[in-house]
Amino acid sequence: MNDTADLVQSWKVTLPCTRAEAEALESDIAAFSMMDRPPVLMTSEAEPDNDDSWRLEAYFEGKPSAAAVKLLRTLVPSATRIRPAIEQLPNEDWVTLSQQGLEPVTAGRFHVRNLPGDPELPGHVNFLIGASRAFGTGQHETTSGCLMMLDRMHRIGMRFRNVADIGTGTGLLAFAALRLWPRAQATASDIDPVAVEVSADNARANGVRLGAVAGQVILCMAAGADHPVITGRAPYDLLIANILAGPLIELAPSLCALVEEGGTIVLAGLLKEQADAVLAAYRAQGMRLAERSDRGDWPTLRLRKRPRIGWKRPRRINSAERGEAWGFGSI
Repeated sequence: MNDTADLVQSWKVTLPCTRAEAEALESDIAAFSMMDRPPVLMTSEAEPDNDDSWRLEAYFEGKPSAAAVKLLRTLVPSATRIRPAIEQLPNEDWVTLSQQGLEPVTAGRFHVRNLPGDPELPGHVNFLIGASRAFGTGQHETTSGCLMMLDRMHRIGMRFRNVADIGTGTGLLAFAALRLWPRAQATASDIDPVAVEVSADNARANGVRLGAVAGQVILCMAAGADHPVITGRAPYDLLIANILAGPLIELAPSLCALVEEGGTIVLAGLLKEQADAVLAAYRAQGMRLAERSDRGDWPTLRLRKRPRIGWKRPRRINSAERGEAWGFGSI
């Protein structure tokens, strides 16, 4: 998987911007959230101490469309009359390049650093999740929102023994759950085989044991819930899905079927304006909203399964019921 021939060609679009525009941007922008592979946005000073001389760099997986470039231009009005620099990058890992040097993130009791040289934060649960070919370094509000939700659930006394992380990305949320509930067993899956490989590397780097018993996490590649490891280890008392609104809605029947009566689902990856549609899909499966926490435009939802809805494995009658949702990855 490390051969350059296996890496998707990456492109970079660069535009000048002001410091005020740079500060208004975040690592991932809501405007791009409906794209299968949204760009990673980075801002930096072009000239030190010059507030009007900053730059915006957008890293795309594949050549950006004219519509994507047009949308990018709307984020920096000061560059309206300036032609963007669009370049094809060498066959290198675009996610790794774009994530180099990210600042550490603290979310609840968790402290996630990107570089080995970054110091650990005393009194916190520290993770090293380096720049990689998968998403989920803790930088995005959806990931940090999930970390804070898990932390809060632990603080109010919630206990779990069987955890699933669907769309795991770097494995971070599954690792965090195991640190909070070390006697639990964890299952982490992703549609992207690279993410599964990265998660295994991160598990070793952070002392997380791989395996199928309590205190360990088992990894698998799956489109949604359609995998014998995922269904075979059900029912879960905690299921985490940090993906996108479309797949969350499509997967609602199969994900809810994997959760035991009274069990908890944590959902993220949706925008504020998508929350009602996502909630409606899960309420139809017997879930109720227990808590909602918004970080910017990105809510994190904690749902509980009503006891009157029993668990059963997903039926495989047609493609809509197979628990598959292609074309998504973790955030």
